[in-house]
Amino acid sequence: CGFGYWSGLDVTVEFRPAPAHSGITFVRSDLPSRPCVPAAMEHRTESPRRTSIRRDDVAVEMIEHIMAALWGLHIDNCEVRVNQAEMPGMDGSAIDFVAALDAAGIRPQSAWRDSLAVTRTMRVADDGGWIQIEPADTFRVTYQLDYAQHPQIGRQTVSLEVNPDSFRRELATARTFLLKHEAEQIRQQGRGSRAGYQDLLVFGASGPIDNALRFENECARHKALDVVGDFALCGFDLSGHITAHRSGHRLNGELARQLFDLHRQRQHTSMPTGAEMSCAEVPNNSLDNPLASS
Repeated sequence: CGFGYWSGLDVTVEFRPAPAHSGITFVRSDLPSRPCVPAAMEHRTESPRRTSIRRDDVAVEMIEHIMAALWGLHIDNCEVRVNQAEMPGMDGSAIDFVAALDAAGIRPQSAWRDSLAVTRTMRVADDGGWIQIEPADTFRVTYQLDYAQHPQIGRQTVSLEVNPDSFRRELATARTFLLKHEAEQIRQQGRGSRAGYQDLLVFGASGPIDNALRFENECARHKALDVVGDFALCGFDLSGHITAHRSGHRLNGELARQLFDLHRQRQHTSMPTGAEMSCAEVPNNSLDNPLASS
């Protein structure tokens, strides 16, 4: 349980088991008929500073940290039941979601994990940054952060092969960050009034205000976490090396969409390969009982 950074509304998240090949689906339990929004590229919508999905007139916002936790732990079938449109910010990281999923447990399923091995370099860019993926035997993310005009953050880099162990250890606890003047602008717009300095990293002239870094390059690590969450909307495993330079959710989403389209084209000519799919598990395997809450 927590509250949305933007809306300030209380929200509860429940992770529930799901059958093989069902993917990640968000269920709005607060709405009549409990409508579902699949966490898939075709439902992605543009939102400032966050990743959102929409199906018809039903939206789920700021899903990137939940998606990163699921994809980082190699969970690809799960029902995420929520009672608000915006997901809880928690401490600005994905660690609470990871802890809930780990406490519940993960179970293999008798089905193939869908996958895509990148065979050529693909790149998207704008005036402020770029992101590319090139062939690799594993899934690796390199993020180059450049806040040279703001020395309290400066230039940072992180690069790692992303798997469940490295995600838990290196990325899951990295928190959302922004500059003090950005936080003030958001509040002037009537947003974010409930979030304080303990709920995320707000950088002033001397560094984080009333908070402390967990890693020297925590900001770059959080950007890498966002990359994982944004590419999770592809819905399949990736073999490739993503390198991002000053990229945000929009550029991440553009490259992820290109990969999604490429994979859809390849599906017409070959069968997916990979390991077994996995989903979260409860002891009685009942879809009517929550897997975990956070």
